[in-house]
Amino acid sequence: MSFAAIYVPDFLVAAVVRLEPSLRGKAVAVLEGKPPAVTVVAMNERAAEAGIEPGMTKLQAAAYPVELRQRSPAQEAAAHAALLDCAQVFSPRVEETAADTVVLDIAGLERLFGPPAKLAQGLARRASELGLEINVAVAANPDAATLAARGFAGVTIIPPGRQAERLGALPVDVLQVAPEILETLDRWGVHNLRALAALPEVAMVERLGQEGLRLEKLARGAVERPLVPAEPPLEFEETMELEYPVALLEPLAFVLGRLLEQLCARLEARALATNELRLALDLDAAYSADEVSRFEFHVSRGEDQLETRNVKRETLFERTLRLPLPMLDARLFLKLLQLELRAHPPGAPVVKVTLAAEPVEPRPGQGGLFLPATPAPDRLELTLARLAGIVGEQRIGAAEVLDTHRPDGFQMKRFALSAPHPSSANAGLKACSTLPTMALRRFRPPLAATVGVCEGEPVRIAAGEIRGEVASLSGPWRNSGEWWKEKTPPIGSDAHGSNWTREEWDIALSNSKSIAFYRIYRELASGAWFVEGTYD
Repeated sequence: MSFAAIYVPDFLVAAVVRLEPSLRGKAVAVLEGKPPAVTVVAMNERAAEAGIEPGMTKLQAAAYPVELRQRSPAQEAAAHAALLDCAQVFSPRVEETAADTVVLDIAGLERLFGPPAKLAQGLARRASELGLEINVAVAANPDAATLAARGFAGVTIIPPGRQAERLGALPVDVLQVAPEILETLDRWGVHNLRALAALPEVAMVERLGQEGLRLEKLARGAVERPLVPAEPPLEFEETMELEYPVALLEPLAFVLGRLLEQLCARLEARALATNELRLALDLDAAYSADEVSRFEFHVSRGEDQLETRNVKRETLFERTLRLPLPMLDARLFLKLLQLELRAHPPGAPVVKVTLAAEPVEPRPGQGGLFLPATPAPDRLELTLARLAGIVGEQRIGAAEVLDTHRPDGFQMKRFALSAPHPSSANAGLKACSTLPTMALRRFRPPLAATVGVCEGEPVRIAAGEIRGEVASLSGPWRNSGEWWKEKTPPIGSDAHGSNWTREEWDIALSNSKSIAFYRIYRELASGAWFVEGTYD
């Protein structure tokens, strides 16, 4: 048996630094509590060297050259989830030992990832891509690997049978036991695992009970136990609490970009993509005492500016971005979210950002040799989002014919690329050999016309530039529908209308150069004539 343990030093600080790479290499301390009782609960090694100690108040810590950040349980949960994602890239059997520690069973993985040293380096490299700096240790049992990861920096490989020798130099603090037991060991003069392992078992049981026997075995690296694999749900969510409220799109986009990078890295680690992004922005509820001004992002001269409008107070702003196909491109997602926020700005400055992705299987990329080329889904989605920001969401998409005989009966639905079936390639080639058909190019709105009638048939027409004598005609065709509704909407309106009754004709207008074909109709209720379209 062989196990690898992953440990994140200074986990509370690492959860903060993971989403703020600019803090790497700096002294960072994490605060917890509500004012005025805000104290330091964690710090990294540089902050400790600068003089920061646990329990310091925020005012005391601010006197030192350190970066102070508020503790965020949501960020810690996301960092732990990223740690699990890193481990499950290499092994399906992963144990959640602690928030900062996971253990994975690597027995039999040599053929996939090479010897233990190479696998451990791969774990460290993958964790770094997920924004975490870790210690990795490989040993013959889970607890020995865990103690080595907590006690030694970097990558540590312990050969079987040498656990006691390698773990002996570690301080007893790596056992992470109750403070009173550590105090007892300190009074006995036991400061490292070698001294603890040398104590007689009977005396340990007499003084500390079964816990003493367990600690003595841990110090020797002799605890044998089965791994308890975790089955975490496939949830991909990242959160960042902002130090100050953000009211401009540019700094908010910087935060979104970092969250998207982490989400995409975690999805890639699981060989997944996403077809839905959910954005939740916590707004500054205390922005105004008596009214809240709505912040809107505008682009003017290349800069984001603010405009205020009085609206109802809101504390949570949510948007959902649904993609036509599974994708995994952080830069594309960021651009789509920027366009979405420009079209639908939040109602106040932002104090917290939460971004979640719906995991799905990635879309296969190979296409057929004889299938027609389709636009790249990512570029198409970005183009549609840009057009929607210009002309409106209701005017972008694919036309869907309604279940009605009403003229112009269609609605716009969201456009989605669908991969054609391979059998459709031959059908497409056969369709090219069919005879051409006439198509009606509709005028929207229809052109009002003046029509001369003789014995109930149109003989001449004038509608703007369309005018002339009717050379030939077909019709009339009378149709009607939706009689149960109240009245017909105005011509050219976007309403879907109610009852309609009309008389249609297909006519040919001749002039000195050519013959043109049109469809005209007369509304029986009003007697008005219109040109509906021209035949190509």
